[in-house]
Amino acid sequence: MKREEILKLLELVGAVRTGHFELSSGRHSGTYIQCALVLEHPEHAEQLGRALADLFRDLSVACVVSPALGGILAGYEVARALGVRSLFVERDRSGQMALRRGFEINPGERVLVIEDVWTTGGSTREAIGVVEEEGGLVVAAGALIDRSGGRLELNVPSRALLEMEVPSFEPDECPLCRAGGTPTRPGSRYLRARS
Repeated sequence: MKREEILKLLELVGAVRTGHFELSSGRHSGTYIQCALVLEHPEHAEQLGRALADLFRDLSVACVVSPALGGILAGYEVARALGVRSLFVERDRSGQMALRRGFEINPGERVLVIEDVWTTGGSTREAIGVVEEEGGLVVAAGALIDRSGGRLELNVPSRALLEMEVPSFEPDECPLCRAGGTPTRPGSRYLRARS
């Protein structure tokens, strides 16, 4: 898929939102990309997953691992396109990412970590750490959207379908906060805190 096609698809479903947001990373931004709005359409999810998988076909991965919640659908579609298993890591009661639900990674298994959107890459780094603790070999990481503008460093080869330059700020440096605004928390990480 070309950049223009992906942007048009995101626009079509209203996935790019403007306002004042606190991202899952804790940073603030005037733009939020809600990939769930495009992934709720199976034909779009399949199309994006296939396009992202094409970036990694030469790596001979045996498994795709994604951080819950946002990365699950993207990871599943990439795994389906590659013909491999799809697993996910999720936060345990202590708030740490863990492999649960009977999922197993074989020692030395070649793993691709997939996320929906990167801002700081924190969830992807956590997922990589879990895979390595389980004895897997992370050969690469991918995302549908890299909102860092390509500046993210993950210590494994990484590629995104779409790179966007979307500014984000530490809370004490946020111009929207300084203007008196209060951020909303659209990310799934905050659902855990309420339950």
